Amino acid sequence: MDLSQETEDFLRESVEYTLGLPVSTRTLQLKLRASEEAQHHLRNQYLHLQSKLKEKDEIIDRARAEASLNAQALKKFVEENQKLAIECGNLLGQCKKWERECSLYDYDREALMDFGNEADERAKEAEVRVHDLEEEVKRLSEELQFYKYQCDAQLVRTSAENITTEQMLLESLLAYAIGKDDVMPTAHAFLEANREVDVFDRMLRLWHSLRPPTQKVLALVAELKSLEKDKEHLRVNLDRAEEEVKALFEENNILDEENKKLMRQLHRERHMHDSGGKHSGSASSKGNKRKSSTKMCGQVEKKIDFSDTDSLRQPLSPLQQCSPESRMRKK
Repeated sequence: MDLSQETEDFLRESVEYTLGLPVSTRTLQLKLRASEEAQHHLRNQYLHLQSKLKEKDEIIDRARAEASLNAQALKKFVEENQKLAIECGNLLGQCKKWERECSLYDYDREALMDFGNEADERAKEAEVRVHDLEEEVKRLSEELQFYKYQCDAQLVRTSAENITTEQMLLESLLAYAIGKDDVMPTAHAFLEANREVDVFDRMLRLWHSLRPPTQKVLALVAELKSLEKDKEHLRVNLDRAEEEVKALFEENNILDEENKKLMRQLHRERHMHDSGGKHSGSASSKGNKRKSSTKMCGQVEKKIDFSDTDSLRQPLSPLQQCSPESRMRKK
């Protein structure tokens, strides 16, 4: 069997060492070289292992740091978990509460629907009653106004009561004086016609807020102004009538004198005809009488025509727009 040179050298050195023979220098050098190589190899392994150990230490440190961070994170996670558990419990409580609220809401909704149906029925009944109540309200509004005045009067003492009584008496007096006619058009027309006066213009602006007694007073003022105008027209007509009466009196006197003259003349003519007419026939006397009467009538007509030409009169002032008949037509 062929062995390698190194194996043979190793066997030989082992036998020599066992026998106690001195070792050759070459063998020692080889061993020294081998030990140096082994030492160098061990040093390299040591350095390599030391570097790996440092790497492992760094990995361990990083793992410890990560473990610490993970522990902190785990702790926070546990705390958050506990908080979430508490919040979950609270939410469960809120959920149960809202469930109860929802059930109550459903109950209330059903109750409201029932109430709505009942309200609709009542609304229909109320609509039926509204028509009846409107007429009653119209009737009670006047009583309410009257009671309102009475209530206001009771809250004030004697002076206020006297004032209220005076106002009521004044309203009654105005109602008695004016009657049941609608005075609003008359009062409004009066304000429209006299709006150049400041007080009337201001009252016309406040027309819709004026109280009925104020409107009645305005109607009385309008009636008073109308009566004053009628009075002025009547006074003018009276003056003209007096002048006409004087003229007619003078004309009557003149006509009376003329009539007396004509009567005297007629008597003289009749006397003359009676005394001298005995010798004449009945036909001639009748003709003379007819002629004398014709002559006398002509003189009277001349006198009357003369008096008519001198007695031209002016017409009286018109009172149609202010007469009682026109006021009745306006009302």
